[in-house]
Amino acid sequence: MSLATPIGETQKWAALALLLGMAATVGTALGFEHIGGYIPCMLCLQQRIPYYVGVPVMALALVAVWLRWPPVVARLLLLAGALLMTVGLGLAIYHSGVEWHWWPGPSSCGAVVAPQGSGNGVLDQLNTLIPPSCDEAAGRFLGLSFAGWNVLASALWAAVGYRAAFGR
Repeated sequence: MSLATPIGETQKWAALALLLGMAATVGTALGFEHIGGYIPCMLCLQQRIPYYVGVPVMALALVAVWLRWPPVVARLLLLAGALLMTVGLGLAIYHSGVEWHWWPGPSSCGAVVAPQGSGNGVLDQLNTLIPPSCDEAAGRFLGLSFAGWNVLASALWAAVGYRAAFGR
């Protein structure tokens, strides 16, 4: 199937599903952070980047479909969303492997030691946010960490995006 093939209901519903799904996925992560008190590690924060870019791209894809822009534009935007979710999938697989100790994580992602003797003592230490180590899952739900759940979410959204970009 060509990217210039006319778009239809599949692309419209896929763009809407991707927009809502990506927003819900990253929104859930933000909710666990800001409401649930889970502090994300460096790799957790990196996994959010494809979503931060993907949500506006999918909003634009939805506009392109609704306003009947040239099919190639809508399909390329859907493809961009699928590619972003493929990058997110790779990041999530990498982070999951680090958590399961299948391979080492980046050296910059270890536990941070609280600063000592910074001048104002205990008050400075209370205001210092210490991110967790990347190789320890903040929690596991049904056997999967947040990174593990992101593997599933990223794979789903990538599949939807590729199907919409190249499907009828």
